[in-house]
Amino acid sequence: MAKKRRNYVCSSCGAVELRWMGKCPSCGTWDSLEELAVDASSDKDPQRGLATAWANAAAGPDGHELISGVAPSAVPIREATGEDAGRPRLMTGIGEFDRVLGGGVVPGAVVLLGGDPGIGKSTLLLQGMGGLASRKRKTLYVTSEESAEQVKLRAERLGVLAEPGADDNLFVLADTNLARIVEQARRVQPEVLVIDSIQMVYKADLDASPGSVTQIRRCCTDLVYLAKASGVAVVLVGHVTKEGTLAGPRLLEHLVDVVLYFEGDRYHAHRVVRSIKNRFGNTLEIGLFEMGQKGLLEVPDGASVAAGALGNEPRPGSCVVPTVSGSRCVLVEMQALTATGFPGSVKRKASGVDTNRLAMLIAVLEQHAGINLYDRDVFASSVGGVRVSEPASDLALAMAITGSHLMRALPHATAAVGEVGLGGEIRPVTQMEARIREAARLGYTRLLVPVGTKITPPKGLKLIEVRDISMATQELSDTPPVKRSVVEAKKVIRTEEAMR
Repeated sequence: MAKKRRNYVCSSCGAVELRWMGKCPSCGTWDSLEELAVDASSDKDPQRGLATAWANAAAGPDGHELISGVAPSAVPIREATGEDAGRPRLMTGIGEFDRVLGGGVVPGAVVLLGGDPGIGKSTLLLQGMGGLASRKRKTLYVTSEESAEQVKLRAERLGVLAEPGADDNLFVLADTNLARIVEQARRVQPEVLVIDSIQMVYKADLDASPGSVTQIRRCCTDLVYLAKASGVAVVLVGHVTKEGTLAGPRLLEHLVDVVLYFEGDRYHAHRVVRSIKNRFGNTLEIGLFEMGQKGLLEVPDGASVAAGALGNEPRPGSCVVPTVSGSRCVLVEMQALTATGFPGSVKRKASGVDTNRLAMLIAVLEQHAGINLYDRDVFASSVGGVRVSEPASDLALAMAITGSHLMRALPHATAAVGEVGLGGEIRPVTQMEARIREAARLGYTRLLVPVGTKITPPKGLKLIEVRDISMATQELSDTPPVKRSVVEAKKVIRTEEAMR
């Protein structure tokens, strides 16, 4: 019997160590090394059992074995063609999901979908598999956390079974053993295999509990091998840790082809699917959804998260920015709040905004706009659960902070876009034409842009060029001050006198 050796794998960076240590020497994370049992004989062919089980009884649609026992030979790249070369992508019918995937699911690809508990991962995949089944694509949904009856009840509530042909091409299996899952996949011959979730699947020949590093690593490796050899697209659902990262070693992300994160607050309606890694598409794409009674609903193409704010009255501490993610432009509302704090221990809190960027903007406002925030707590947020990280949102966030501090608002239907430099200057950003066109389409009439924007705006939209942050804050004075308390009014008067 082959002797087993034990290594220790870092769940944060994936580094392998020969002995346990309290701190990972590669990434410096404490208490992240987990035990990994390795069978010495498996180094010869880790997938030998999986390959034999599939090849002995499985034959492809055209009559040849899906997995052969002969090792492949190296060929020039111009001759590297296989049975999946001419197969088109598999469209789920959910446009936002297909957009993030790069145009649909690639046959033979492995997709890893992660997100917080209750965010809607299982709902999204069940709706996607129902869309594939209604297009005569055979799918197998493996649930390791529910029973088949529970999945059926959820499918009926979401309206998945109402699609013509969905009930005949969508197969459900409630199991956690990888060998039995592969056997059912061999019998069903699906085009897409969903594992919900990978943390609950286990191999019986491994002396480790489900969810451990050993089980997750081996199960994922076998499923990747299965996808590449048979052409079946595999979608894995992964849990996340309390820090918001995918559970298990980072090696799991390196094994798969596509890594998607399902973001958003479970107590809010908006959901965002963001691509972190994609070998077959753009990693800048995002998909917007809204959680409703019938499951996840797509936000129409080009619709704005801040579109509802256009009909409201101008209010201080709010500014809309056109952000670009991949091939789409989304208008997001940036909000800020300044409150009385204690000098030396003020708070700088951000939600959906980079905290370091927020601190830099506060310093620029104090130095170049005369806004004293040394004794003020500053809170910033992006509305709708959309995380904004591009520098084009600097000007909008600065206007929101200034407006909240001075209790003044921008004129109605006004947006802002531009990067703020450390010298207080407003720098140009990319894809300005798309931003201007989207702002005009959603009914905005004024847009603050950097100086030198040589683009003719659509009818009804006026471009206001601003040179620096001090010039941009003057746009707030066009609107009369909003009602405020006597204390706040005195502070604003002192601030305005200091600026003069």
